[in-house]
Amino acid sequence: MFEIRNILFFDPFYFKNGNSAKAKYFIVLNCIDNKVVLASLPTSKDHIPNSIKPKSGCIDMPEINLNCFFITPDVCVTECGKHFSRNTFLYGQNIDDYDVEMMKELYPLENTNYIVWGKMKKKLHNKLINCFINSKSIKRKYRALLVLQ
Repeated sequence: MFEIRNILFFDPFYFKNGNSAKAKYFIVLNCIDNKVVLASLPTSKDHIPNSIKPKSGCIDMPEINLNCFFITPDVCVTECGKHFSRNTFLYGQNIDDYDVEMMKELYPLENTNYIVWGKMKKKLHNKLINCFINSKSIKRKYRALLVLQ
């Protein structure tokens, strides 16, 4: 379930703050000692300033504390040839850690509580990780955990 580069799809995904639950992709960035998973939750919400015309890849704007990895629908995301259907944004500020045991309790059954949507292409995953590692906008503890993978 929590292999590095796995893209999981939850419907619904229960957010930590308890305010909402909705269908959500979940990209495994790292799994530490099978206890904590570090993940990014992609979104179709565009928070990039209008003055920037984003291209697929890393967008890092430390002057406004923005770090984002942008994927357009024409980019093949998984080893099995899948694409996200919309512009997809992975914001470094939204990286979070999740307790593996808690996640397994919430989502015990593959293909019922979640699906493994695919495995992110290694080259794309490396670009994503480098985007996050090289950004001063990302919490230091998360940058350190990304380097350890």
